Amino acid sequence: MPGPYRASRYDIADIVRAHRPALESLCALSASRKRVLTDIAQCRTEKLGGHRDRCTQCTFERPVYNSCRNRHCPKCQGLAQERWIEAQRARTLDLAHFHVVFTLPAELRQLTAFAPRVVYGLLFSAVADTLMGFGERRFMATIGATLVLHTWRRDLAYHPHIHAVVTAGGLAFDDRRFVRSDPDFLFPVKALGKVFRSKMLAALWDAYRAGDFSGFTAFEDPQGFATLINRLPKPSWYTYAKRSFGKAEHVLQYLGRYTHRVAISNSRLLDVTQDRVTFRTRGDGTATVTPVEFLRRFVQHVLPKGFHKIRHVGLNASAKRRTIAASLLGIRDTPRAALTWQQRLLLTAGRDPTSCPHCGAPLQGLPLLESARARAPPPHRSAA
Repeated sequence: MPGPYRASRYDIADIVRAHRPALESLCALSASRKRVLTDIAQCRTEKLGGHRDRCTQCTFERPVYNSCRNRHCPKCQGLAQERWIEAQRARTLDLAHFHVVFTLPAELRQLTAFAPRVVYGLLFSAVADTLMGFGERRFMATIGATLVLHTWRRDLAYHPHIHAVVTAGGLAFDDRRFVRSDPDFLFPVKALGKVFRSKMLAALWDAYRAGDFSGFTAFEDPQGFATLINRLPKPSWYTYAKRSFGKAEHVLQYLGRYTHRVAISNSRLLDVTQDRVTFRTRGDGTATVTPVEFLRRFVQHVLPKGFHKIRHVGLNASAKRRTIAASLLGIRDTPRAALTWQQRLLLTAGRDPTSCPHCGAPLQGLPLLESARARAPPPHRSAA
C-alpha cells in the first residue's frame, strides 16, 4: 500500500507557465501539444473552477480546485490508474504472466515523430500479430496480452516501445483445454525479434506505398525510403522478455503503473531554477537541462488526439473465450464493491478528502470566495 501523501517540492506546471513562451518561440507546437501545456498549467487552479472545504467543527478552510484530467498531466493519473485497475479485474486471468518489450530501432524515430499516428498504429499491429502467431504455433492456442505504448527513456529522450504483458499459455483452438507454457520460458526472444522486424518492415512498405509518409523530407528522394530501410538493423530488433507475475493482482498493479505513467512525474524533479531543471533518471542518475529543453523533451511524448495507448488482444479482447479459459483453470470471479473517488484517494495517497486534517470532523463544500480566486496563477496569453 502506498505511504502517506507528500506534496512535491517542484511542479512541472510552474515550468510550463514560466517557459512556454520561450518554447513556442523556438519551435511550432501542434494543437494537441498546446492543449496539453494549457491543461497542465491550469490544473488545480481557479481557471478550472472548484469549491471551498470548510470544517464543520473548527476554523479550518481551504480552496479546492478541479483537475484537468488530461492523460499527460502528472497530477491527474493516480485516481485514473486505480479506476483502470478496478475495471481490468474481470479481464485479467489469475495465472502467471510474462513481460515482453518490443522496441523500434533508433533509425525509425525521426519518421515516427513525423507520422506518429501511422507508425504507432503499425507498431501495435506488428506486436499483436507477432505474439498471437507465436502463441498459435507454439501452443496451438490463443494467448492473451495487454499492450501499452511508451515513447520515452528516463532522460525524456524519444524512445518508442511497447510493453506487453502476456498470459503464460492460452486457450486451445477447440476451447476444451488451457495449454500452459513453461513457467520460466514463453517464446525465444531472438525469433520474436526477427518476426517482429519482418512484420514491421512489411507494414512500413505498405504505408509508404499508400502515401502515409507524404511530406517527409527524407523521402523526397525516390530512393529515400529504401535507403532508410537498408540502414535498419538486419538480424532482429531488440526484444526483451521475463516472467514477472504469478497472480492477477500483481499483474494489475504492475500494468497500472505502466498504463498511467506519464513521461515524468513531479516527484522526479530535484531542482528547478530559472536556468536549469535537474531530475532523476535511473537509479542514482540525474539529468540537468534548461527549462525550455525540458519542455521540448516533454512535449515529444504527447500522443495524437484520440489515440489509444493501451490495446488488448487475444483472450484479453474476448470476454467469451476468457470466460471459458477461466472455467477450465478453475478461476472464480470474486466481485468487489466499487470504490468512490474519495475512498480511492484514501487508499492510494493516505488522504481523506471528506475529513478535516486538523480535527477529523466532516468537511462542508461551499462556493469559492473571491480571495481564493485571486490566489490562482495569471492566465497564459498563448492560445491552446
